[in-house]
Amino acid sequence: MLSSMLNMFRVADLRKRIVFTLLMILLYRVGAFMPAPGIDVEQVQLLRDRADQGGVLAFLQLFSGGSLTSFAVFALGVMPYITASIIMQVLGVVVPRIEQWQQQGAVGQRKITQWTRYLTVGIAVIQSTSFAFLFNDQGNSISGSTGANLLPDFHIGTVSVVVLTLTAGTALLMWMGELITQKGIGNGMSLLIMISIVSGFPAQGSLIHAENGAVASVVVLAVLMLMVAAIVFVEQGQRRIPVQFAKRVVGRRMYGGQNTYIPLKVNQSGVIPIIFASSVLYLPVLVAAALPWDGLRGWIDDNLAQPDNVFYFVITGLLIVGFAYFYTAITFDPVKQADTIRKQGGFVPGIRPGHQTERYLARILSRITLPGALFIAAVALLPSILINIFLDTSAGVGGGGAAGFGFIGISILIAAGVSLETMKQVDSQLTMRNYEGFLK
Repeated sequence: MLSSMLNMFRVADLRKRIVFTLLMILLYRVGAFMPAPGIDVEQVQLLRDRADQGGVLAFLQLFSGGSLTSFAVFALGVMPYITASIIMQVLGVVVPRIEQWQQQGAVGQRKITQWTRYLTVGIAVIQSTSFAFLFNDQGNSISGSTGANLLPDFHIGTVSVVVLTLTAGTALLMWMGELITQKGIGNGMSLLIMISIVSGFPAQGSLIHAENGAVASVVVLAVLMLMVAAIVFVEQGQRRIPVQFAKRVVGRRMYGGQNTYIPLKVNQSGVIPIIFASSVLYLPVLVAAALPWDGLRGWIDDNLAQPDNVFYFVITGLLIVGFAYFYTAITFDPVKQADTIRKQGGFVPGIRPGHQTERYLARILSRITLPGALFIAAVALLPSILINIFLDTSAGVGGGGAAGFGFIGISILIAAGVSLETMKQVDSQLTMRNYEGFLK
């Protein structure tokens, strides 16, 4: 392992990519602690204490790395971009023009990316305006109950500056994520989300140690290690569909005749269903918190923003399973795969080329997607159940740490999945240059 880590810095191109990625992450963490103009920094701690007790704030800041409760430049994080990506993918099913772009290769992908950027900016403007009113002390359920007033000089000028700052921060994060993908290592947006989540682990762990004792901390750490091992085991699992290619003679040479396989992963969609499901839950929580209807706000807070609620478990589980099938259908098309095999003169042993191969691949994909989707749903939800059973999650000082740790299943699944994908990219770079990689 140590030699493999040293090999990462022996390759000049890989070393530059790693250093560039680390610098972008450092810039992101600096922006996560830089408050927006007009913010009363003395009131920030009150909001952080409220977030440690769980509820709406704990859910909203899950993907911001604590920058939301500080009302920092990067307070919105990359969630506007994730939401815009979901909307564009859904529109690709119902809007013919976007569907044509999806089939045009690199040219169409550039058009989709450009419209995703425009939509991200629009969503960021709406969300930043909502937060500006949300964190103004007007007796709402989040800021008013804590006495926190992050915008003491509340008028159209201050609100405009805050909205412009947060929107510009989201646009900068979007640009940084794309730069990491192009010039760094791993998927830029996924890495930024992972860093946001991991950055909150030490503080939450120290709260659990202080409020529930050393034994509880050791148990939680052991559970996390078991979860990571299970996630890696399932992520590596795949069903290999054998494919044989018929021999053909061209001139005096014989081509084909080799055997290969199609690797179908048990969890074909990775951590995307978790991110998508959290983003879908993020929108009603944010909208309800900004509306003046106390009944709706209270219902959302008690049901969609509490990791110990049955309604939250059911909705989150269904969203994860649904998005797993949705994203798998987007990334792997049995019709195109069967057509490609037929055109190359290949066939699956025992299956006729064409329509029969298509039906066979679709059936296998559907069967292996279900256990993969149920696994990531269980990993996302079971830790919340265990924490609420064995740790003190009551409101107030005594249970704040455990309550804020309620979304640990989602957090550790995203962190482990993104880390594994990034390691695979590093491993492929090392193997391509005849170095020993991480994965055996």
